[in-house]
Amino acid sequence: MQALLPLFDPGALRTLEARGAAHHGGDAFALMARAGQDGWRKVLEHWPQAQRVLVVCGPGNNGGDGFVLARHARAAGRDVCVLQLPAHSPMTPLAQRARDEYVAAGGVVSVFTGTLPEADLTVDALFGIGLSRAPDPATTALIEAINTQPSEVLALDVPSGIDARRGSAPGAAVRAVRTLQFLARHRGLRTGDALDHCGQLDLATLGLPEALFDGVAPAAMAWRSAALREHLSLRPRDSHKGVNGHVLCIGGDHGCGGAVLLAAQAALRCGAGLVSVATRAAHVPSLLARCPEVMAQGVEDGEQLQPLLERAAVVAIGPGLGCGAWGRALMGAALVAGKPCVVDADALNLIAVSGVRLPPGAIITPHPGEAARLLHCTTADVQADRFVSAATLAVQLDCVVVLKGAGSLVQSGSEPTAVICAGNPGMSTGGMGDLLTGCIAALRAQGFPAAMAARVGALLHAAAGDAAAREDGERGLLPTDLLPWLRRLANPVRR
Repeated sequence: MQALLPLFDPGALRTLEARGAAHHGGDAFALMARAGQDGWRKVLEHWPQAQRVLVVCGPGNNGGDGFVLARHARAAGRDVCVLQLPAHSPMTPLAQRARDEYVAAGGVVSVFTGTLPEADLTVDALFGIGLSRAPDPATTALIEAINTQPSEVLALDVPSGIDARRGSAPGAAVRAVRTLQFLARHRGLRTGDALDHCGQLDLATLGLPEALFDGVAPAAMAWRSAALREHLSLRPRDSHKGVNGHVLCIGGDHGCGGAVLLAAQAALRCGAGLVSVATRAAHVPSLLARCPEVMAQGVEDGEQLQPLLERAAVVAIGPGLGCGAWGRALMGAALVAGKPCVVDADALNLIAVSGVRLPPGAIITPHPGEAARLLHCTTADVQADRFVSAATLAVQLDCVVVLKGAGSLVQSGSEPTAVICAGNPGMSTGGMGDLLTGCIAALRAQGFPAAMAARVGALLHAAAGDAAAREDGERGLLPTDLLPWLRRLANPVRR
């Protein structure tokens, strides 16, 4: 399995379309013909028994792809029904040509009147990469009808209603079981709303040579679990705790001692040589009873924190920190120390209201709500364009950003965004973010640069969640269920 996959935005895809047409002597219809044919091949691969095929076509070139597929299906003896909305005329010249060829071959085009015919398979060819607004009421009604009918759905290029650049659904969107992307993989189909609409992702390059991609930079990179093997190598035989880094976890105000313990346990399981914990004194006995490997100390103010800060290589601050005077004092002391740091949870909320500057090389790990507070916007604004939100935070705070959620994003400067293609809904449980903080801090302490520690740590955390969920399911998954898997996956190469 290829570990890293380039992802492109709609602008790059349009450039590739133009190059593809030039490759075919200026005949853009050759690409459409290939797309429709590849779509039909995908039908034969996954739904060979489907006799009744419903193809829903829009007015653009995505609709043209659908007409080509419908023509192939009809030629193969299938019972084909093509539907359009009355408003979806006129069409683009290429789509009109595809429609005319379908009709010339004996096909009939019907108008959607509120109900869909029975089908064994539905093909979504309404909208492609160009849609960035909510569908109008008539289109919304059609999409809702597609989503409520019983047949499975194959989406061509993009599930209609999903923004291929942002990954959000500004309105109604088709829920497909498979999506066949054309030319290249789309950035927006790997994060946010898109993950509930795309199903399995496939790619048809339409036979274009790799040379056509020269000079077309990806907008993001998909990081898959196989990348762990490339970045987590064997340790030297003469390795010792001193060379594997000392992580100081700061947090655990009254009633929240478990959060900082989870971060510390994750740091240990991900290979930190030493882990200290600065927390409320009342939590120290239970913390040591649960995890004797940590060096726990009760601290009441920033002055008591200083000796621990001096010994640490990396600071992980935020889990269970609280937003009271105790948390503010510890955070102030930690940030002034200037150590490499991973900042999460309540520490992010304190930064949002105080405007405190982060030290160089800092990593922040906000969920969408925390990101919204840092950006002084709403959570819906963050989710509407997760890529822009992560990039804006990285610039404004001059740090590496891990924007958590479905398809977590890691942004560092102007580098292509890393999209973490792992993780599952079972991880939407309190404490999972504390584990992530510990994972990243441990890798940072072992010498990973900030951006790489964030990417590999986020992937390691997500892959451990997937492995734990495979054992007993997603619902009821606990952060502690991931700890054995963090250790196993942190050692993908073994002697």
